[in-house]
Amino acid sequence: MKQQVHKPSAAFIAASWSALLLGAAAYLVGLFNAEMALNEKGYYLTLLLFGLFAAVSLQKSVRDKAEAIPVSGLYYALCWFALLASLLLLLVGLWNATLLLSEKGFYGMAFALALFGAVAVQKNTRDLMAANGATLPPLPARPVTPPSLD
Repeated sequence: MKQQVHKPSAAFIAASWSALLLGAAAYLVGLFNAEMALNEKGYYLTLLLFGLFAAVSLQKSVRDKAEAIPVSGLYYALCWFALLASLLLLLVGLWNATLLLSEKGFYGMAFALALFGAVAVQKNTRDLMAANGATLPPLPARPVTPPSLD
């Protein structure tokens, strides 16, 4: 029995994109205006990029598993590890930063908003594809017999 897929509303799509863009833009504007060394700015920029990629990759893996699309256990575990590592690295960086407490909270909330927005945008993308009847290309067939070493 095929599960019915509902197309996301225009309001949710707009809210998702707004969350992603506002979170990332606020984080980047705060980073641009921060009075910190260039290597610190690079660290926080890299964390944002790493966190966004990890969140989207994890959401895709979870969705693939839910739709019975094969996902290796190693990749799934690496997605979780990458997301948790980005959050932990942000926490450690902010804990040790010489920033005001309000600035630390600002970076944490902007980071969380950007991650949420990225996951919601990815979900909307998959929901729209499914609602429009788009199908993924078939997986390549695995060889039945292993090649001989002779």
